[in-house]
Amino acid sequence: MQGRHEGAIWRTVRGFIIRMAVGALGLWLASRYVTGMKIAGTETLIAAALLLGLANALVRPIVVFLTFPITVVTLGLFLLVVNAGMLAGVAWLLRGFSLEGFAPALLGSIIVSLTSWVASWTIGPQGRIELLRSGRRRH
Repeated sequence: MQGRHEGAIWRTVRGFIIRMAVGALGLWLASRYVTGMKIAGTETLIAAALLLGLANALVRPIVVFLTFPITVVTLGLFLLVVNAGMLAGVAWLLRGFSLEGFAPALLGSIIVSLTSWVASWTIGPQGRIELLRSGRRRH
């Protein structure tokens, strides 16, 4: 029984590490292509990915809940503002990570979100690379 429990913990840790690496990749891409978004170095990039992951897991659900009416009125587009706010909050907390206004935060959050979306397409919940297929199976 203990072997099963250790395996579950390892899968959770592996999934967390993969999600953090994907977040770091998205942040790196955004810092390369978005004018006004700068990340000082590798340590800052890793710290930003960790903080962004924590912000998205702990703070974002509360903000999404509190802003639900405006999200409905804007047909979900306000979630882009929420994502930009999460990224701006991380930049505010972390020395070596800077955003020069709302536009870089918005564009950076879009790049990070797209990177995560593409990765979730190929990385399954257990942290393994899987290509998701739609359609019926043949028996």
